[in-house]
Amino acid sequence: MDNTVLKIEEFYASYGDGDMVKNISLDIERNKVHAIMGPSGCGKTTFMRCINRMHELTPNSSVKGKMFLNGFDIYQMNPIDLRRKIGMVFQRPNPFPTMSIYDNVISGYILNGIRLSKQEKDNIVETSLKNAAIWDEVKDVLHRKGTFLSGGQQQRLCIARGLAMKPDVLLLDEPTSALDPKATAKIEELMIELKGKVTIILVTHNIAQAARVSDYTAFIYLGELIEYGPSDKLFTVPKDKRTEEYLTGKFG
Repeated sequence: MDNTVLKIEEFYASYGDGDMVKNISLDIERNKVHAIMGPSGCGKTTFMRCINRMHELTPNSSVKGKMFLNGFDIYQMNPIDLRRKIGMVFQRPNPFPTMSIYDNVISGYILNGIRLSKQEKDNIVETSLKNAAIWDEVKDVLHRKGTFLSGGQQQRLCIARGLAMKPDVLLLDEPTSALDPKATAKIEELMIELKGKVTIILVTHNIAQAARVSDYTAFIYLGELIEYGPSDKLFTVPKDKRTEEYLTGKFG
């Protein structure tokens, strides 16, 4: 059985006249952590935003090539349906400031007009917060605002919100860059735990983090996929000289 959840074929993305992503082909295996790393401005966040079609919300943007989620062409799907199947967590924690912790978790259902019974809501909230390893910290304050939490807790709340829609893939864009080392360690542990439930694609410029948490790593440079493979091999015996130079700090 093919274990590919996401198949990307000869994919390009551009703003105006400039290609930010150039001819990337990649198979993403289900229930693994896949790191995408590279220096700032190399196209890794643009590439990630193409996976859930947020790229097209930017004026003068265009894409070329194919992406398939479970065999279905992403660019033929309704974008709202797609974003239920491919969740995203951003660089800075962004719980909805006017919503309680409880409503933040089920906000995807609220905003999409999906009606749920009280029992269904309670179950989704508890399961999602447990999966994001924050239930015990917030179970007695569910009706307080999400912004009342610490930065690390807010980011785990955002992960719970992403998990609540039961996505196939969860995109994490530099999810620990605004967090202290202790909060970062919790998010890293969480990524490893979550891969049994969801495929994770992590964009990071933190080489050590990619080595710690990922099963596979892609190195992108100037919009091109330079190398992709099992993390233990890529970090110890990279095939491309540019990968080696990036890993040893010669650029980036």
